[in-house]
Amino acid sequence: MTAPRIDADTIRRLPKVVLHDHLDGGLRPASLVELAAEVGHTLPETDPEGLAAWFYEAANSGDLVRYIATFEHTLAVLQTREGLLRAAEEYVLDLAADGVVYGEVRYAPELNTRGGLALAEVVETVQEGLAAGMAKAAAQGTPVRVGTLLCGMRMFDRVREAADLAVAFRDAGVVGFDIAGAEDGFPPADHLAAFEHLRRESVPFTIHAGEAHGLPSIHQALQVCGAQRIGHGVRITEDIVDGKLGRLASWVRDRRVALEMCPTSNLQTGAATSIAEHPITALKDLGFRVTLNTDNRLVSGTTMTREMGLLVDEAAWTLDDLRTVTVNALKSAFIPFDERNALIRDVVLPGYESAR
Repeated sequence: MTAPRIDADTIRRLPKVVLHDHLDGGLRPASLVELAAEVGHTLPETDPEGLAAWFYEAANSGDLVRYIATFEHTLAVLQTREGLLRAAEEYVLDLAADGVVYGEVRYAPELNTRGGLALAEVVETVQEGLAAGMAKAAAQGTPVRVGTLLCGMRMFDRVREAADLAVAFRDAGVVGFDIAGAEDGFPPADHLAAFEHLRRESVPFTIHAGEAHGLPSIHQALQVCGAQRIGHGVRITEDIVDGKLGRLASWVRDRRVALEMCPTSNLQTGAATSIAEHPITALKDLGFRVTLNTDNRLVSGTTMTREMGLLVDEAAWTLDDLRTVTVNALKSAFIPFDERNALIRDVVLPGYESAR
């Protein structure tokens, strides 16, 4: 007997958790148009709907490097205090409107300094915007907590500076660290000193791995650098043959290493071929701690509601499956244990129970 299909309205109301979402990949199209006009940046489209369509089409290249290139337009408007404040506040309000109750937003401060802001000023400004968004969301009756992950860009030389920022701001809303950018040719161990520093300072971190590059990147992220989570990680399936797990896959599953999976984004970058065959479903069924994420909401034309709906429609996910990945995400969130448990107990589980 199959479970009844979940309708779109039910999915929209479900409490959601997102761990892997980039600030500079999630701007509102209309805001991007307005901010670009203010700073004199030329966009490929000036109609918000047309611009959203351009981003989605440009990102559907099947190539991670071309996907990343679309960010030149969003980053162009995130070089001023005003742009960062607006983007951060709207980021939170958009999550709240989508039913997200806990989110982690990531960005690389070094990419926001072309307008003269210092690295610390960038972080302070984003935190101010996030706080304003959280206050407004709470006042509107849709409270959401958002923690920040600071990123270092793996192909540049400022990763240690970003790690130092994560340590400096860990009591001011920054909950962890990540490295981002092109994976192939830029192994995480190139930045081992930064990760060792974070471990000494007890700051948790995730690492983009197993998307454009395969098992060696996942192995290095975990066993050399010490990551607590893996960004994407879809290619862990290369260590699974006929349901039998290899040593690395076993380590990931058995140690409950969260995989921050982003189905639509993976289709765009060529890391997966379809939603129906995306590794998230098989890995879920094998007992991996998979989580569901948006990656870049503007660039991928997506939301958490849409990602959930795609898995329901094309991979036969049930309400229990959606609850599992939501609880998985909170279990691996970079906030204190008691706060994670409270959100699971008081918000997520009651929300899913009421949807039955």
